Parts: sequence; C-alpha cells; structure tokens
Amino acid sequence: MPILNYTTGIKTEKTLGEIRQILVNHGATKIVTDYQNKIPVSVTFAIELDGRLVPYSLPANHKGVLNAMQKDIKIPKRYKTEEQAVRVSWRIIKDWIEAQMALIDAHLAEMTEVFLPYLITKKGNTLYTEFKEKGTFLLDK
Repeated sequence: MPILNYTTGIKTEKTLGEIRQILVNHGATKIVTDYQNKIPVSVTFAIELDGRLVPYSLPANHKGVLNAMQKDIKIPKRYKTEEQAVRVSWRIIKDWIEAQMALIDAHLAEMTEVFLPYLITKKGNTLYTEFKEKGTFLLDK
C-alpha cells in the first residue's frame, strides 16, 4: 500500500497554515515554522500548562518520506521528488494532528499528553530524542 497522501497537490504553505489554525484552535501559542535551505523542517509551538508555556516541536522528515516513496514500486516516478515528499510529509503530520485533536476533543487524552514525545527539554532536544539517546533511563527505579 503506498504511503498516505502521496498524490497530494496541496501546497506545503497551505498545509502549514492549516496546522497552525488547528493548533491555535486548541490553545497553542507562539507557533513558529523552522526552515533549512528554504524547506520547512519543523513546527514549534507552546501550550500553557499550570500557568507556564511548555514548548513542543513537530519535525517533518521529508527525506524519510522521499526514501519510502522511492522504494515503493506502486508510486509513479512523477511523485518521487523532494518537493512532493515535503508536501506529503506535512500533509501526513496535519492528518496526525487532526487525529490527536479528536482524542482531545473526546476527552480521551490531554493536549500535553499526546504531544509529550515532542516536548522540548532544557537541552533543546525533544523528550523522545533524549529518551532514545539515553535508553530506558526513565524506566529505571
């Protein structure tokens, strides 16, 4: 089965605007899009928790998406470009955010809970990155 949204024609900036609006509608503030070589690579935002702004960063690994698309023989060659991979990666992230917001809206989870892996630590890394680098230190007694 081909990767989700591989045929999207929706421009990346439109998708980023939709992501910003979804996050704002659910209480996020200070939303910033980070770029490398004119390509959006992450959306960083803050959510208030107990009177304090907690920062999160959602990365978009378009190179991973491109790699997956290039390996998939069911995807036509015309879609196997970096530009398309960027569009696809952000579209997938938007869909994921919408799914997370459905959990939040249904009171199945809290916003800070679903975005926890993307919390930015004092070191400037995401919590997931620190967990991955240090192994299972959080599981130790």
